[in-house]
Amino acid sequence: MQPFELTVEDASAAIASRALSPVELVESVLARCEALENWLHAYVTVVAPQARQDARQAEREILEGLHRGPLHGIPYGLKDLIDVTGIPTTASSRAWADRTPGRDSTVAARLTAAGAILIGKTHTHEFAYGLLTPQTANPWHEGVVAGGSSGGSAVAVAAGSAMFALGTDTGGSIRIPAALNGTVGLKPTYGLVSRHGVAPLSWSLDHVGPLTRTVRDAATVLGVLAGHDPLDPASAMPPAHWSAAHPADARGLRGVRVGVPGNYYFDRVDPQVEAAVRGTVDLLAELGAIVLPVEVPLVEYVEATQWGLMAPEASAVHEEALRASPDLYGADVRLLLEAGHHVSALDYLRAQRTRSLVRDAWTRLFEDVDVIVAPTSPITAARRGQETVRWPDGVTETVTDAYVRLSSPANITGLPALSLPVGRDSAGLPIGAQLIGAPFAESLLFRVGTAVEERRTDTGGLAGALRPDGIDGPQRHEAGAGGSSREQ
Repeated sequence: MQPFELTVEDASAAIASRALSPVELVESVLARCEALENWLHAYVTVVAPQARQDARQAEREILEGLHRGPLHGIPYGLKDLIDVTGIPTTASSRAWADRTPGRDSTVAARLTAAGAILIGKTHTHEFAYGLLTPQTANPWHEGVVAGGSSGGSAVAVAAGSAMFALGTDTGGSIRIPAALNGTVGLKPTYGLVSRHGVAPLSWSLDHVGPLTRTVRDAATVLGVLAGHDPLDPASAMPPAHWSAAHPADARGLRGVRVGVPGNYYFDRVDPQVEAAVRGTVDLLAELGAIVLPVEVPLVEYVEATQWGLMAPEASAVHEEALRASPDLYGADVRLLLEAGHHVSALDYLRAQRTRSLVRDAWTRLFEDVDVIVAPTSPITAARRGQETVRWPDGVTETVTDAYVRLSSPANITGLPALSLPVGRDSAGLPIGAQLIGAPFAESLLFRVGTAVEERRTDTGGLAGALRPDGIDGPQRHEAGAGGSSREQ
């Protein structure tokens, strides 16, 4: 096994015991980047000289007995919305092609203090306003999308060109690419991780979180990121008992109440996705969980509330720049930003009011269950250029609407949601399930997710389409499997 293939947990243990040098680990990851970036395009910028310098410093510190914790010497990627001093933040847009921040974001500063080593800035769908990241390739199969908007971060982790990466999630933009690329993706409780120094899309919906190869790695990264930040007006103070680590429990999942939605989350879902997620529920029952049916409240308002909040907030963020240089925005993002100007103040206030009702209803839901298990996305990775999905009942929806449909409730409510791989479809594409919990219940999500991960053998690891040296390149994907018709 080459160093880039290790999990954060295993690499950290090897570094702490001095069986692995941070220099060796960083060189392995950089070599992986060099082998794959010419077709993956996960990164906007790779900062190899700085990464090598930081690795040498980490090695010196560890040899001198200064060990900063589990991320010391671990190389990572950062979504190109997140500021690092002296490194361009382009948001994968021509509009920000010349933007170089003079100050670190809070999350970048916390990772630096923990000794993590930045490999580079990863591609996003322009300004995070989309779910495809079209410039980035899916490492599992040629011809399908990587998902977005944190597509570059998910691909870097899945392919081995980062040990972990950070993304942002406004309507599913961490969890969707995690599901499509076979990684773990966490959207934390709203306000748990600072957004200071992170380019906003929608102030009231944006979250920052990790993408990793394992649930344990996600817990490790969150433990470094989480905490109150006075520089973020929405930053929350976690409860005194909050922890990123799941508690050791000899009973396994005995007594954990798992809610399975009887509505919404399994409506219009590819049969292979549904089978994998329901198989995960069966596994949780075998591990001692109590499986309970639940009715998801106010689902008829989810789509309108998501777009009623996001569209005007995004347009407000970009109002001046769009007016000054509309030609610097991609056509799809420009259209969405222009449309947001037509949402009235009355409609925006209605969306805020409805969000309060939805959030209160979900809070009551968690009086009866501890965690909800559902698909992350109703479909696996769509073909490049595919615009719609046609379901057996005759309904056709856009690919974007299909992807965001099951992820946006956790953004509206601000609840923590963890996506983890739970299988593959007949074409070998990853399938993701999401675990949704009550506010600040991340440790429970990690406990349940780890239990699933330890029992399944058909999900995680590096993208199977790639050999370690990257020579073979991607496999080809023939669409059409499952119960939906993928249209262009």
